[in-house]
Amino acid sequence: MKKALLLLSLVALMTACTPQVPQNYTTSNAQPDIYPDYKGVTVPVNMAPLTFEMAQEAESMVARLTADGEELLLEGDKIQPDRDDWQRLVTKAADKKIGVEVFARYDGQWTKYKPFDIYVSKDSIDPYLSYRLIYPSYVSYEELTISQRCLETYDESVIYDNILCCEEGQGKGQCINCHHYQQYDPTRMQFHARQNLGGTVVAYDGQIRKINMRNDSILSAGVYPAWHPWLNLIVYSTNKTSQIFQVTDPNKIEVFDSESDLIAYDVARNEVTNLENDTTELEVFPAWAPDGKTLYYCSAHFEYEPGIDHGKDVIKRRKEVKYNIYKKSFDPNTMTFGERELVLDAAAMDMSATLPRVSPDGRWLVFTAGKYGVFHIWHRDGDLWAIDLKTNTPRMLKEINSNDTESYHSWSSNGRWLVFSSRRNDGEYTRPFFAHIDRNGRWSKPFELPCSDPDYHRQFMKCYNVPEFMKGKVTIKPREFADVLKGDAVPVKYVNQLSGK
Repeated sequence: MKKALLLLSLVALMTACTPQVPQNYTTSNAQPDIYPDYKGVTVPVNMAPLTFEMAQEAESMVARLTADGEELLLEGDKIQPDRDDWQRLVTKAADKKIGVEVFARYDGQWTKYKPFDIYVSKDSIDPYLSYRLIYPSYVSYEELTISQRCLETYDESVIYDNILCCEEGQGKGQCINCHHYQQYDPTRMQFHARQNLGGTVVAYDGQIRKINMRNDSILSAGVYPAWHPWLNLIVYSTNKTSQIFQVTDPNKIEVFDSESDLIAYDVARNEVTNLENDTTELEVFPAWAPDGKTLYYCSAHFEYEPGIDHGKDVIKRRKEVKYNIYKKSFDPNTMTFGERELVLDAAAMDMSATLPRVSPDGRWLVFTAGKYGVFHIWHRDGDLWAIDLKTNTPRMLKEINSNDTESYHSWSSNGRWLVFSSRRNDGEYTRPFFAHIDRNGRWSKPFELPCSDPDYHRQFMKCYNVPEFMKGKVTIKPREFADVLKGDAVPVKYVNQLSGK
């Protein structure tokens, strides 16, 4: 008798824990309002499970996900698939779709919403993404990290923690920025430290060095980097950057350069030289074409009024500053660059173009554009555009833009995915979004970086800055980077011409 009662209790417990589709419900003709919005998105087959909840908190939810005979039934106040279950589902759905039915209960009443689809691409995504995490404030900027996230799981770890080299109460703060990799390789990376213990940290195949790139022959230390696809050569822009806080303008902050040039740095020889240093041009954001024979960058023509401080002149006339996209040929054998050539006359279109990034197949150049200026992450009109380099035709990417800021973007190593920073959720915090581009140049609806808790980004108080794909995990420990930063920097040697082979 006791055994029978125990068996009945176990059956009842298992039944209570097994998700059940509601039997009594009203039907809605609308698709569910969920967060994050994954309705109709395209995801890579190796992406971590998509979790979601009702935008308006529900008492409970049931979701039925189906693909090619495979069914996954989930229940709770949030929909959070197990990774193994999710992987079985997306494997079935590869190059097809997952059908999603959602039921939500409010005030004790269930509603069944119109189904939607999640499309699954066989085009995989790089396994790691790195980014800077920073508060959107100006009194706690030292509390930031360069972090990395495995896109196949939810695992996140710190590459470098800025606080390790900040001396609290000593007035010796520090900022870190502009992490970058050679060909998505986590063993070949660099980032900058500014202010206290400043320098450029270069990690290359297990060796870490701190470089003092300041030199009397160049404008400043390197700022925005572009590592050559295979040569141990990094092109930087050098910038004298400032910012102002605006009271009545919807763009709260204006970040600008009063001067900027291009330099090239030979990592192996520790040599640096000027590439572009015209005093009437503001050059910035270098980027290599995948063949390593063309360097793209942006430049704005700006002639200063005589007798006025350059910074004050740029502030006063900031809406006149409009950047065009240029390119220079490069000979890898002689390490020489050609003359600049105009790629996009953005000023003639009454806009400013920044951050050119060329797809790994060399077909597409995606850039950020706004009405003026260089730092569109602070401009609400910042949008992503693309140039088809076969036809040199530019167009706005309306299918992936939003009504708020789209800014920094990077290509996946296979050229099928673009990650970019967007403030579409609330206008304040940047979050990473991903969009797929097929072989015919068609873009999919972007989707937000999945988290184990779908509410995570609505509670998280930091911005994701400078998202970069990686083929693996950075294994150097934060303390190792800190120890190098606390040591002496190796000064660069200025040369008039880089050495060829």
